[in-house]
Amino acid sequence: MSDLQNLYQELILDHSRTPHGFGLRGEIAAQSHQVNPTCGDEVTLQVHRAGDGSIEAIAWEGHGCAISQASASLLAELAEGLTVEELEIRIASFREAMRSRGKIEPDEELLGDVAALGGVSRYVARVKCAMLAWVAVEDALHKV
Repeated sequence: MSDLQNLYQELILDHSRTPHGFGLRGEIAAQSHQVNPTCGDEVTLQVHRAGDGSIEAIAWEGHGCAISQASASLLAELAEGLTVEELEIRIASFREAMRSRGKIEPDEELLGDVAALGGVSRYVARVKCAMLAWVAVEDALHKV
């Protein structure tokens, strides 16, 4: 395994152990609950917006594999301070990479540490795990 793959694997494990944005809040701006029926992973995700309309925070709770938990954590970290439009661009870019079966590497400039999940796209059964929180945030944004 290459040094970069080791680094990415460690980043995913770190985010699954100490997730960013974990814990739902009392006040709910927009919320979505999603389940991956294939493996049973679940996430409930809230989008909290700042006064200027940007994403103040993504709060979430869930359970499942390290990939689904790390993906939710990485998404929560990435989204802070973005506009809804900027986040939607990143969702589309991540979805394209995940559906590519390893042919398209995630845009590291656009997605930052989320690019560590790029290898998941080669394992079709795990793509839903990685996408779970992203589907939830997209659903929550449409509810706003």
